[in-house]
Amino acid sequence: MVTIAPALLEEWMREYYFKTEIDIGSSGVQSFSLGEIRELVGITESELDNIIFDDSQTLGGSGLRRAIAERYGNGDPERVIATHGSSEAIFLIMTALLNPGDEVLVLDPSYQQLFSIAKAVGCRLKFWPLRFENGFIPDVEEAKSLITEHTRMVVVNFPHNPTGASLTPEQQEELVKATAAVGAYLVWDAAFADITYDSAPLPDPVQYERSISMGTLSKSFGLPGLRVGWCLASPDVLQRFAKLRDYTILHLSPLIELIAQRTIEQAEVVVGERLRQANANLNILKTWCDEHQEFMEWIPPRGGVCSFPRLRRISDVETFCHRLARSYGVLLVPGNCFNKPFHVRLGFGGATPLMTEGLSRFSTLLKLTATGSTA
Repeated sequence: MVTIAPALLEEWMREYYFKTEIDIGSSGVQSFSLGEIRELVGITESELDNIIFDDSQTLGGSGLRRAIAERYGNGDPERVIATHGSSEAIFLIMTALLNPGDEVLVLDPSYQQLFSIAKAVGCRLKFWPLRFENGFIPDVEEAKSLITEHTRMVVVNFPHNPTGASLTPEQQEELVKATAAVGAYLVWDAAFADITYDSAPLPDPVQYERSISMGTLSKSFGLPGLRVGWCLASPDVLQRFAKLRDYTILHLSPLIELIAQRTIEQAEVVVGERLRQANANLNILKTWCDEHQEFMEWIPPRGGVCSFPRLRRISDVETFCHRLARSYGVLLVPGNCFNKPFHVRLGFGGATPLMTEGLSRFSTLLKLTATGSTA
């Protein structure tokens, strides 16, 4: 078995997610209860009672795959696999399609699973940087210069985790063309695609045969505990995934698939609830950041519900985040989880009163630490 690097973000969340009162570090919207989601999408008690707990199909139930294909793909369910969250999709992609020595281009910073699995396989990583100094604006010309005839896979996620950056449709088209020119796979992680602020959501690049796009109910839909994601790819690629799945989860639960199918069929209703909250929270956060320019610099996100401010006057951001969690009950993710030690991932997708209280406690510790107080 290969040796894989510790997942720093997951380790941080494991330590503090269940031990803190307020979460302003996560990257998803406020979670729904079963009762709330049933009411929103119209799932009746009798429908739940009629579920028979048989095995499901390897690639996912036909109803769920059809719903995913119609909303995110080209309408063909044969190009869809329903996964145990997007984390399984990432694992399947990296282990089924990459070999030792392959060249893989990934964003920097990036969600660690998008590159550490490839590194463990033995791939050579190249990084496409999103620079704070440039407003985290993706430089597609730089990406094109990094893509070579040796590139096996280009891995991106837009809107981006953790910065909230994104591409324009024109930039997306340029990236697809540059990837297609060398015949590489384009892995398009669209976990945050449904929440954008200054433009329409980007489409999945299904027009490129070697594109592999991912989505999840964990971020924009507020259903992380459901553990449902998906992957859109050519049927031959999905069959390679199926052979790996035979050794892992085999299939999803029919109960989970029913809730997921109905949620995706009613996506505008479900996401609409949380998009309105995200917009309100973002306005609060903008005001808060303007009032704290002495202590931080930040770039407003174009999508998703997290941002990546850089702290001023804090020499050890990780220690600061430990103290914020242990003494103030607030979860904030230090930037070292993304190899950017002077930043923090600041999430604003939660309930507005809790987010406001979390920012207040964050503010208190910022001021105390910046002045050298130990109070």
